[in-house]
Amino acid sequence: MRRVARFLVGVALGGGAFAAYLWFVGVDSVVERATAIAPWAIPVVVALVVAEGLADGIGVWASVKPLGRGLSPRQAVQFALAGDFFDTLSPAGPVSSEPIMARFIGVTTGTTYSEALGVRGVAKYVKSGSQILVSTLLAVLLLLGTPDARFVVVTLGGSLVGLVAVGGLVVRLREQLSGALVALVGPVVRLISSLYRETPHDRSAVEEALDRFWSRVVQFRDAPRLLALVGVGGVFEQLLTASALWVALAGTGTPVALLPIVALMPLPQVASVVPVPASIGAYDVLLGGALVVVTGAPASAAAAAVLVVRTVSLPFGLSAGGLSVAFLRGWSPRA
Repeated sequence: MRRVARFLVGVALGGGAFAAYLWFVGVDSVVERATAIAPWAIPVVVALVVAEGLADGIGVWASVKPLGRGLSPRQAVQFALAGDFFDTLSPAGPVSSEPIMARFIGVTTGTTYSEALGVRGVAKYVKSGSQILVSTLLAVLLLLGTPDARFVVVTLGGSLVGLVAVGGLVVRLREQLSGALVALVGPVVRLISSLYRETPHDRSAVEEALDRFWSRVVQFRDAPRLLALVGVGGVFEQLLTASALWVALAGTGTPVALLPIVALMPLPQVASVVPVPASIGAYDVLLGGALVVVTGAPASAAAAAVLVVRTVSLPFGLSAGGLSVAFLRGWSPRA
């Protein structure tokens, strides 16, 4: 009976979010987008979008492997889809799911919130770094001699340097950062925990949580294969998403090269600064413009391809993700 209730909740979550998307975009607009490309391309785009959502489970499985008994492949896919659901709904961008999913990962693996947040933080960092590294190398090889595309090379290269510098600085200064966080967060934790505990959490509880967090972060130094798997999974996702755009462009009668599309995939993530769920509008414009500059495709074909892929990926993430969210363990405060 509980599984039936969870299934109904999941249908309500996914169906409700999907209905909200249709209301926001408009059914007529969705139909118009679907008819903008050749019929043969639609099922291929759908298959690639679904494969990309499932491929995210590779990085989830590898990153959570050190916690308890880890996750099964099925659970890893479930957590990946659930994370996509929260990322899509949140105006904060593609990293907003990790503080939420850490709760459910900690419960499922029998560990703690801080440990789960540590491994998923490392996974997001390695995944983003791998994608930007591949994009930068491709951009240097394919686009450096193209005047209009030099900004892509500079942006990706700058992002890679900044990501490495910030990551190294955070790990090097982790003791100082922990001290500052204890001073800032300790009183807040004590106040909130006093509302539901007879003995509120004190400063030592925050220090212990941060110690567990950092121990999981540095533990990956002894697990390079897991980090490599996270990176490979991220690049595989990048390739699948680029392939979906490539097929959609071909469906508009605009055949282009695939590798330049792979190179620009991380670029539109800057749209997450716009506080709109799924960065609707901003992401589409940035990606469509980048496709025009990098591939030389007509603006109308690029816009149609982006809108078709987004029309498939967002409803899939909301519907399948909502169903996955309902079956997560850890909704109860005492779980």
